[in-house]
Amino acid sequence: MNDTLTIAGRAYRSRLLVGTGKYKDLDETRRAIESSGAEIVTVAVRRTNIGQNANEPNLLDVIPPSTYTILPNTAGCYTADDAVRTCRLARELLDGHDLVKLEVLGDAKTLYPDVPATLEAAKTLVADGFKVMVYTSDDPILCKRLEDLGCVAVMPLAAPIGSGLGIQNKYNILTIVENAKVPILVDAGVGTASDAAIAMELGCDGVLMNTAIAEAKDPVLMAGAMRKAIEAGRDAYRAGRMPRRRFASASSPVEGLPY
Repeated sequence: MNDTLTIAGRAYRSRLLVGTGKYKDLDETRRAIESSGAEIVTVAVRRTNIGQNANEPNLLDVIPPSTYTILPNTAGCYTADDAVRTCRLARELLDGHDLVKLEVLGDAKTLYPDVPATLEAAKTLVADGFKVMVYTSDDPILCKRLEDLGCVAVMPLAAPIGSGLGIQNKYNILTIVENAKVPILVDAGVGTASDAAIAMELGCDGVLMNTAIAEAKDPVLMAGAMRKAIEAGRDAYRAGRMPRRRFASASSPVEGLPY
């Protein structure tokens, strides 16, 4: 517990955050999330039943708020107004829950964020008392601006949502981390365990993923792999890697050898 992830004043042991979409059924969703060790689970309010449809299976039956921190997100929103409305709906459904993940998309093909709309929505939500974790592009200036608006965590993409391409611009992520005073979590683009480990080795505070687990051949096994990768990457970052060298460096001392 001496190296916890703190978001909006609450400490978490796990630095892996997971989504709930794309699984074959709710049982697989439950088993994968349990295997991941995640404590924060994000839910697309516009696409998932968390109580708004009384006659349909309720996702909260397999990820109960008593066990997990539910992170409602605004996936599928293409305007600031829609995103704000969705967050307010989630707050009503979850009895005043104010921690939300904001994303405002620019178009359906790339799923890149609409930057002006994201800034507008973030400003409105923070003023309305929400604790906003925000999905955005990997632009260091934009990430700092969202922090300055009052977002409790900033979540730059590593690559397009669902692409599995891994971190495409390590130097941008590194700059974002170095300049931040709030948690930085990679969101989108992770494809396998090594991608997650790299994000953590760069100094990110955590990683949020969905597709990389849900679309694996064995989602439960992949969830466990991601858990270990996050832990290993974090430990490697804290340990401090050796310097890169152009030439070899002997592993054993050479002083005093007869040559």
